[in-house]
Amino acid sequence: MAVDMKQIIAQAAKELLLDKSTKRLTVKDIVEKCHITRQAFYYHFEDIPALFRWMLESNVQHSLLQSRSAGDGEERLRSLFVMAINSMPYVKKSMEGNYREELEPFISQYFQSLFQQVCDEEGLYQNCTRFQVRLILRYHSQAILGLFRNWTEEDTKNLDQIVHTVFRLMTEGISPSD
Repeated sequence: MAVDMKQIIAQAAKELLLDKSTKRLTVKDIVEKCHITRQAFYYHFEDIPALFRWMLESNVQHSLLQSRSAGDGEERLRSLFVMAINSMPYVKKSMEGNYREELEPFISQYFQSLFQQVCDEEGLYQNCTRFQVRLILRYHSQAILGLFRNWTEEDTKNLDQIVHTVFRLMTEGISPSD
């Protein structure tokens, strides 16, 4: 069985991120945890932000594959929420380090491209111009990222209700009188 060194490196980074004694994740920490050389790390990743981007992309792609079998758009959105909730501890810890400036725009752009992909697959906003669709997707991706920035345990308990409301906002709109 082939060893996926990227996965091994990513798993080590996840473990180190959640380790209370790790204040700031370094390549040195990762290579020591994996028992590999620095050259092996740099063969697979340009730097730690590139590792984080790869981890996020892998997680999201896996979640998208799972969500495609989930059925309707609301279930797919729920899958995305679950993926984000499960990734939160790692993302928050990553943002505490020196990588916030590099990761925040990437996460924002990635959410927007995910919504674009779902929008295209679901045939949403067909009566809108390309400009309008980009604005709508940017708006929704930033709104959802804002929700995640202040996510609570209570929100997790109300996940289905939150997903339903967000889905309605994205697909039907909710007027102030609803």
